[in-house]
Amino acid sequence: MGYDRAATMFAPDGHILQVEYAEKTIRLGSASIGLVGKDCVVIISDRRQKDNLIIEESANKINEVDEHIIAVSAGITSDARVLIEKARLISQQHRVTYDSAPSTEFVVREIADIKQQFTQYGGARPFGVSMMFAGYNGKPVLYTTDITGNYLMYKANAIGEDDEKIKKILRDKYTEGLSSHDAIKLGLSIFKEIQGEEFSIERFDVGIIKEGKIKKISGKDLEKD
Repeated sequence: MGYDRAATMFAPDGHILQVEYAEKTIRLGSASIGLVGKDCVVIISDRRQKDNLIIEESANKINEVDEHIIAVSAGITSDARVLIEKARLISQQHRVTYDSAPSTEFVVREIADIKQQFTQYGGARPFGVSMMFAGYNGKPVLYTTDITGNYLMYKANAIGEDDEKIKKILRDKYTEGLSSHDAIKLGLSIFKEIQGEEFSIERFDVGIIKEGKIKKISGKDLEKD
């Protein structure tokens, strides 16, 4: 009783309950898949907006952080927005200070540090969001940060709803050296397998980084690509 009243309080079994609650929040968010290819990195995001009154572009969760870095989130979108703005600021400060583009890991580490602080200090709750960063610094890279402030580099990963099911399929079907076309095709086929009759290509957004250049594709345009 009471061990979940603050993010600074450990339960007797060594867990921080508010952090675990935040992790459950992430799995309520729409899913995204990231895949590293031969010369590219691809993020496929489920918009999950079914209201035809909503303008689709406003629900796109793939955000440009720098000219060579994009990010997508799962969980509380407003929390993600704050961290995305912070990541953009960090990137621009690095360019002004060092006159060079920041590495993807540098930006990810700074965001992970902010997340960690909110599991340690009182008066605030942890950020209820997991974030996937795709970037290109000489080679394509993919990182994921979790609630606790940890981050890891991946060949392929998934965040959000049904993430464990998606990762299980990725372990079986993902191969290194994919082209951007094949990576998109694989990601969409996994979503189709998971979502079944609810699958519709119009609800997906794709971000591609190839040779340091960002390209975004949404909805019906995916059928042409």
